[in-house]
Amino acid sequence: MTGLRIDGLGFSYGAKRALENVSFEVEQGAFCALLGPNGAGKSTLFALLTRLFTTREGRISVAGHDIASNPRQALARIGVVFQQQTLDLDLSVRRNLRYFAALHGLAGRAAEMRIEAALERMAMRERADELARDLNGGHRRRTEIARALVHQPAVLLLDEPTVGLDAEARRAITTHVHDLCAGDGLTALWATHLTDEVWPEDRLVILHRGCVLADGITREIAGQEGLTERFLSLTGAPA
Repeated sequence: MTGLRIDGLGFSYGAKRALENVSFEVEQGAFCALLGPNGAGKSTLFALLTRLFTTREGRISVAGHDIASNPRQALARIGVVFQQQTLDLDLSVRRNLRYFAALHGLAGRAAEMRIEAALERMAMRERADELARDLNGGHRRRTEIARALVHQPAVLLLDEPTVGLDAEARRAITTHVHDLCAGDGLTALWATHLTDEVWPEDRLVILHRGCVLADGITREIAGQEGLTERFLSLTGAPA
């Protein structure tokens, strides 16, 4: 079953093409890395996936729902972690999640059960009553992911989720999301420009100048030269 499908997607900022005939699909339960240098079109693609932008070029399907013809159903199946931090720093971890649950029409015992489950999945239950401003960067990101899971999405979108984190925190967040895919059947699209965040068994889409340059399993795309060298050779970036 397909979790996320993108067919022939295109988008322009005036005369500038940002995406050109972008097509790929991610199976349910798969971790897909969207790898590209800055300016590749990753953020534009995420804006289309979340309906911040719209386009008449191509189609997007989320868990079987077309985002143009059934936007409410499609968006209800998406959880999003944006590149910029979006927590209310004056609220506790739990209250950040509770507020988000209310926005999705969840309240009472049902909401609390989902909140507890999301905190448990991200190993944040012990910090649930701490203010968000008192958390380090890694725990803030875990809170944002937990919040994105409260409404039980089928697809989790993460736009450069490790920006500003140290190596240990980056590895922990990456591992947590892989575990969600393997254990819970969640489909994840992880946008990054860092090759060390991509695992050999991951699904990989390399995006550059708005075009898909490679699409497949990481180890097969990387080949003998390794992912970093393969990525640099495809995108023409300096070593």
